[in-house]
Amino acid sequence: MESGLAGFAGTAFTLFGGALLLWTGARAVLGAPVVEGVSPRAAVSLSLLFGAGALAIGLWLLLGA
Repeated sequence: MESGLAGFAGTAFTLFGGALLLWTGARAVLGAPVVEGVSPRAAVSLSLLFGAGALAIGLWLLLGA
C-alpha cells in the first residue's frame, strides 16, 4: 500500500520539478521575468533550487519505492 502512495508522490514531485526547471530555463533564455517584483537573479536561483530539489525527492521516492 505504501509503495503505491510513494510511487504517486514520486511521480508528482518528478513532474513538478521537471516542469519547473523547464519553465524557468525557458523564461531565463527568453529574458522574461520568472517572478514579478523580484530580482531576476534571485528568482532564477530559487526556482532552479526548488525545481532540482523537487526532482531529486521525486526520483528518490520512485527509486526507493
